Amino acid sequence: MKKQKDVVIKFDHVTKMYKLFKNDKRRLLYTFCKKIKFIEKKAVNDVSFEIKRGESVALFGRNGAGKSTILKMITGVCFPTNGEITVKGRVSALLELTSGFDPEFTGRENIYLKGQLLGLKDKEISELEQGIIDFAEIGEEYIDQPVRTYSSGMKARLGFSINVNINPEILIVDEALSVGDEEFKRKCVKKVNEIVNKENVTLLFVTHATGVAKEFCSRGMVMEKGIVTFDGDIQDAVDVYDNSIL
Repeated sequence: MKKQKDVVIKFDHVTKMYKLFKNDKRRLLYTFCKKIKFIEKKAVNDVSFEIKRGESVALFGRNGAGKSTILKMITGVCFPTNGEITVKGRVSALLELTSGFDPEFTGRENIYLKGQLLGLKDKEISELEQGIIDFAEIGEEYIDQPVRTYSSGMKARLGFSINVNINPEILIVDEALSVGDEEFKRKCVKKVNEIVNKENVTLLFVTHATGVAKEFCSRGMVMEKGIVTFDGDIQDAVDVYDNSIL
């Protein structure tokens, strides 16, 4: 009998509500006076789904559909207003690639800093260090220079390299495969493919590029106005999404 795979991401009737104020002054005054008026906006509205270990899932939706809020809650950047979220495993998120960098630290020092933020021990980071540097194509003449001296492309490549080389159990990708020149982009796509092809790695891929999503994913979810309107086969999900933007 085939063993049932674990659920590694679970949303149970999750809602995320934001308070929208007329201006920043009213937002500040609300801190001291709860009578200040605001509008409630549900970025995510009563969403439930499960993603099992080893699944590759694409998440489609127009801008403002709630995709980014889903990712932020999975990674712990923000928390649900209602409902419950369960995440099991080391999460590597290719979102804001340079977040967590200290501009005064060298590239090498930032590898350790970001690795620690992702839950790795110094010994684990040390074992991965050279591979991260080689993949990022930073060069030995730059890796020990402060990150503030790097170009935006160099910083993005280093951030990408750290995230894909830490042996993640859950990989979240949000339009991050456009890093660097065409040769480096192909290298990034190949690396993500290698990660996805590992049996126990789970992928959540958020994108507008349906063709790329079909390369990586077998399942697709479509969001609209904070609600998951479709969850099923990747081709069916692409069709639903394409029809929604016509």
